Amino acid sequence: MSPFSDLLLSIAPTDSVPAHLKSYISGDSPLSTWPVVSTVITSYLVSIFTTREFMKDRPAFRLKTLFRFHNALLSTGSLILLLLITEEVVSIWMQVGTYDSMCAPSSWTDRLELYYMVNYYFKYYEFIDTLFLVLKKKPLTFLHVFHHASTALLAFIQLNGKLSPSWTVISINLLVHVIMYYYYYATAGGAKFWWKKYLTRMQIIQFIVDLFLFYFCLYQHFVYKYFPALPHIGDCSGNEPAALFGCAVLTSYLMLFVEFYMSTYSKSSSKAKANGLGQAIVPNGTSDL
Repeated sequence: MSPFSDLLLSIAPTDSVPAHLKSYISGDSPLSTWPVVSTVITSYLVSIFTTREFMKDRPAFRLKTLFRFHNALLSTGSLILLLLITEEVVSIWMQVGTYDSMCAPSSWTDRLELYYMVNYYFKYYEFIDTLFLVLKKKPLTFLHVFHHASTALLAFIQLNGKLSPSWTVISINLLVHVIMYYYYYATAGGAKFWWKKYLTRMQIIQFIVDLFLFYFCLYQHFVYKYFPALPHIGDCSGNEPAALFGCAVLTSYLMLFVEFYMSTYSKSSSKAKANGLGQAIVPNGTSDL
């Protein structure tokens, strides 16, 4: 067991971790019931658009120090959580192999469920991304708002659906966030990076890999359960509606990010031809939009 695991598990007595997770599933923990989740997400949407109207005739805030702290916290927190999940997944993989580490019910461990829950809570803290956009009077796109609101809902549904492949999508997303939020932190301090234009491409690749893995696991489950004569490896555990919802949301992300990338960079190319300059925009960004 690593120091990271000891630190996170020290939040509660070791013997209480499974009970704590069960209380989460039954609706006793914060942000664990449909009324609460829907109210918080709706409040996020209402408050963001209300604040934007409030800021319309007021000067923008700079918020440089708070912004850098926010992004440093998310980058660091994502890295720690990624390392914890990787440690647990490697342990599972060494015992059961690649396929079962994604699909066997035993791959949904109490420790991973705790990490998934922390990741879920991260999604609400990430709402602050949008607050920075509004207070700094930066463009507020449909992609940004939809992505933040739907990701919190997606994490809630996936956690309760107990989908064994969840660690694949969560790990990739955490890796992207480590890089992305570090970029925002550094550029807010004046740093310049040649790889700025690759951030959106990295997000698109993330969704392509996510969808490949999830559709693969979904195929295994449905063929095993409903069409056993078709070629397959075995079952893949988890709630069917949660899996279908996850695939639908990830597919929408891919389409929206590709559309954003194409429209943004085609415009940038036209501007570059006109004045010799180029522009790269990160859809989740708050640093220089």
